[in-house]
Order: sequence, then structure tokens, then C-alpha cells
Amino acid sequence: MHLRAALCLFTLVFCLAAEAQRGFPPRKKTRATLVTKYAQHLDFLPDMVMLLKVPDGWEVKVAASGLGRPRMMSIGPQGQLYITRRDAGDVLMLNDDNGDQVFDRLTTVLYPFKGVHGIAIGNGWMYLANNTDLRRYQILADGKLGEQQILINDLPSGGQHPNRTIAFGPDGYLYISVGTLCNDCKEADKETAVMLQVDTTTWKRTIFASGLRNTIGFDFHPQTGELWGLDNGGDGKGNRWPPEELNHIVQGGNYGYPFAYGKKKVDQSREDPPGDTKEEWVKQTQSSALELSAHMAPIGFTFLDSSIAGIPSAYYGDGLVCWHGSWNRSKPVGFKVQRITFDNGVATGTEDFLSGFLKPGFLFFKRKARFGRPAGVIASPAGIIYISDDANGVIYSVTPKK
Repeated sequence: MHLRAALCLFTLVFCLAAEAQRGFPPRKKTRATLVTKYAQHLDFLPDMVMLLKVPDGWEVKVAASGLGRPRMMSIGPQGQLYITRRDAGDVLMLNDDNGDQVFDRLTTVLYPFKGVHGIAIGNGWMYLANNTDLRRYQILADGKLGEQQILINDLPSGGQHPNRTIAFGPDGYLYISVGTLCNDCKEADKETAVMLQVDTTTWKRTIFASGLRNTIGFDFHPQTGELWGLDNGGDGKGNRWPPEELNHIVQGGNYGYPFAYGKKKVDQSREDPPGDTKEEWVKQTQSSALELSAHMAPIGFTFLDSSIAGIPSAYYGDGLVCWHGSWNRSKPVGFKVQRITFDNGVATGTEDFLSGFLKPGFLFFKRKARFGRPAGVIASPAGIIYISDDANGVIYSVTPKK
């Protein structure tokens, strides 16, 4: 074989191998459309609570304020409320001494833990997670924390999405959500854009489900024990796509990211996966249970059940999701808490639960204003639903009227 022919053959084989590794580029022309439009921030004033709306039979009040940027929450063994603050790198304990649903005492129980976000309590221990670490601390009789134990210190770096959330499943395993590194990555690390399952005896982890771009809020259905989560859709693809999605997360399931969103709708801006087409690849993925408005940014999510004193039985088995609110849509959306209704363990729809944070604002500039961004949600056994606002440092309590 002539040298020139051999070089041509080698070049052809090399190029085909390279394309097989990274996949062929998209066949259709697409256009990135990134909208940047923040709702005008308004500082919180106590009277603003009167602007909030809850369903008939419920009431809302301020349980605490001036807390900086509170995020995720958990209820302690004596009814105290623990709050993570990723920006401050600490964990707060709030106590309501007289039972009036207003917190009287604040104690910093942990500092520093840079970027701490996820929190779960089990068997007398508090488990906390940041970008790369999972740690635990024994909860002492006064609610403060004992010595630190580092359980995992090599979670994949979160990049653009470092906010790990954690929860114990009814199977005794600990679950950790790991988001994608950037807005629209095809990850090299298989432990990104996934839900991890951790054995709490060995602290070894496996991938429970994949193709989840950034599922911060997740919980286990109280009737079926099944895992459900809210996934954040990508940016730069327009005002209305891709959707935020509610997923029934099953072991071994692939939920489409980065090649598809929602109900198996292919993202035409992406390259084909190696050795396949997007259209064929997506056939093996799981469809979302609900498609919801794009860019509302789901954060906290929790189910309600009969163990929560006083809540109406119609709410048993339903979920609450905090929509943190858009920054990337021409007309702001989100900025509220919604109830996700379930029928026999199957998601059926949504309705507003706590709304009114988003206001018309300054008409001359055609810009809406908001005085809160719901982040975390937790229900106490005493029948109090706590909602954190990490824009104005407020904890709201929502309870059934007596």
C-alpha cells in the first residue's frame, strides 16, 4: 500500500473512532435563547405576610425572620427546627418555647461546614452534606451536636450545581442527589446527574437512577414508599422549554438528560450519543410523571401524611414543592409553594398552597417584584408546615385553622 493511501486510511479510521466516542453533531440547526430577567427584590416587612394566600382552612404566619439565607430544614427529636445555611456555612437550631408557632431561641449548632446544604436526621444522628462531603453528628440531649464523623469525602464536584440534598428511604438506605456540573453537560463522571443510594453500614454507594439534571427536592411517598423528585430543566433553550418535571424515580431508571426532557421529548440541540441516535436512545428512558412550567426552579419537596397532626385527610399522600422562581424567563414565574395532588400513589396535578410573593412591581419598567423565594419545606409531627425563604431570611409556618 502506498504511503499516501495508508495515511488516508488511518485518518479515516481515526475520525470514525473519534465520532463513535463523542457522537455525531445534531442534524438540525438550533438556536440558543437565554433570557435574563430578575424580578425586582423587595425587602421583607412584617405586614407583607398579609399579602400571602393559602387555601381555605389554613393560615400563615412568620415563625422567624432575619435569618440570612436559610435553605433546607429538618425537625429534631424534641420538635426543634434545624436549618442549613450554605452561604454562612452553618446549621441553626430554632426553639419554640411556648408553643405559639413563633421561635424564641436561636442557637448555632455547627460552624464551619462550607456550603452545607442537605440535612437528614436518623437514629439520633444528624447527617449533613455539602458539595463533596457527607458527615454526621450525634444529637445531644440539649439539641446541640457531638463530634464530627466524615462518612464520604469524594462526591463529584458539583460545578454549577453543588447543592446536595439527602434523605433516608423506607429501605434504610441514604439517598443523595448529585446535579450536573454545568447547564448542559454530557458528563464524563457517571456519578453526576444522578441519584445515589448509600449503604449505611459500609457507606459504599451505587447509582440508583441517572439522567436527572438537578433533582434537589425529593421524598418517598408515605403510602407506597416510592421515590419521587422534581428535576430542574436546562437554561438557554427559550422561555417555555424545557419543562420542570416531576419524576417517579425507579431503580435503574434513566430520565433522559442530557438528550431528552419531560415525556421523552428529544433535545434537538444535542449531539447524538455514541453509536446511536437521540431518537432511538430516548426510547429506553423513563417519561416524567408531570411536565410543569419551565424555569420555576423547584427546590424543596416533601410529602404529607396522617402522622402530621391536624392536617385534613384530603392532603394525605400529596406533596408540597417550593418553586424558587425564575431568573431566565421574560415573564417571571414560580415564587410560590404548590401542592402536588396524588391519587392512589399516582401524581395527578398541582394547585397553589402558599402564593402571593410575586407582585406587579414597577409598571413603568414593566418589571415584576418579589419579596420572597421559597426554598425548603418540612412538616412537623405537631402539624406545622415550615417554609424557608432564602431571599429575605424568613421562616413561615402554615397550619390548619383551629
